[in-house]
Amino acid sequence: MTGVIRDLLTQGTLETLLMVVPSALVAQLLGTLLGVVLVITRPGHLKPSAALNRALGVIVNVGRSLPFIILLVLLIPFTRLITGTSIGSTAAIVPLTVAAIPFTARLVESALLDVPTGVVEAVRVMGARTWQIVVKVLLPEARPALILGFTVMTISLVGYSAMAGAIGGGGLGDIAIRYGYQRFETTVMIATVVILVALVQLVQFLGDRIARRVDHR
Repeated sequence: MTGVIRDLLTQGTLETLLMVVPSALVAQLLGTLLGVVLVITRPGHLKPSAALNRALGVIVNVGRSLPFIILLVLLIPFTRLITGTSIGSTAAIVPLTVAAIPFTARLVESALLDVPTGVVEAVRVMGARTWQIVVKVLLPEARPALILGFTVMTISLVGYSAMAGAIGGGGLGDIAIRYGYQRFETTVMIATVVILVALVQLVQFLGDRIARRVDHR
């Protein structure tokens, strides 16, 4: 592998991380908030509201059903409004984040629903407020599942980032298309696949390890 290709792959890897890391963090924050609301507004939960729960459920389902490539195109005006451009790694953060939020919300919802209702009711009877139950009971009890959910979401973003590169998002996907496919550089194509697989394996390893450490059961 020549020095030029090595530098190209290094730059592509850094651009991929630039897209994935901020997107994952913002999506986890917003998706967690949305997931919490989905849970506490369910019938019989802390703040039941059928209308709000149903409306948020529809929004989340619509967001999850849109193919990412279509979402990329639909969000071009919004992306340009936020970042000033619709091309490049920084611009790709916007659609990546938007795509990950509903996915994260469902993962968070599933994790919180696994918390035993008896624990929630016991704290509720003691007079704890809703936000206290969420912060001190639901989220801590669901921490291992939340970390695993974050891991799954981050891995999905790695794949999405490669797709974003196909339409000017930069990163390893862009290198694979422009150099590996269009210029028939098989070595470059294989190298990008190996790096992407290595990133996924690293994220999964770290996620599993951290989840085991925080699991008090």
